[in-house]
Amino acid sequence: MAELATPYSDAHIAAYPVEYIAGIDLYNAGEFHAAHDAWEERWMGEVGPQEKLFLQAMIQSAVAFHHLDIGRPGAARQMYLRAKEKFARLGCRVFMSLDLEEYQSQLDKALSWLLTAADPRELPMPEIVAPKIRLLAAIDDYD
Repeated sequence: MAELATPYSDAHIAAYPVEYIAGIDLYNAGEFHAAHDAWEERWMGEVGPQEKLFLQAMIQSAVAFHHLDIGRPGAARQMYLRAKEKFARLGCRVFMSLDLEEYQSQLDKALSWLLTAADPRELPMPEIVAPKIRLLAAIDDYD
């Protein structure tokens, strides 16, 4: 099987915080808790309000998949809904070169089944394809 092209360029590496890039690598590898840790390290620092909101949404989306990995669909649903709310508050189509509409579409495809019952623990877990993060070529001024 052919290796997927790298999800970001050298220009992204130069433009964005190392924690953001590391989180993308971990997330794409299915290491959702580790991706959360990488993004949280940046989130806890001195960052602007928009970046903080974006990182929190990314952290919560990663944590949703982590909760599914450990058999906690109720907690996964909470994190998924919180992430969706943060992305809505962010109110932009692209942030830090991530196409948020495309990412959220992948997120909804993977997790919207959690919203189909009052208690997601009663649902059989479908086969889930977690989103893959690929950055757009253009570099954002994200401050």
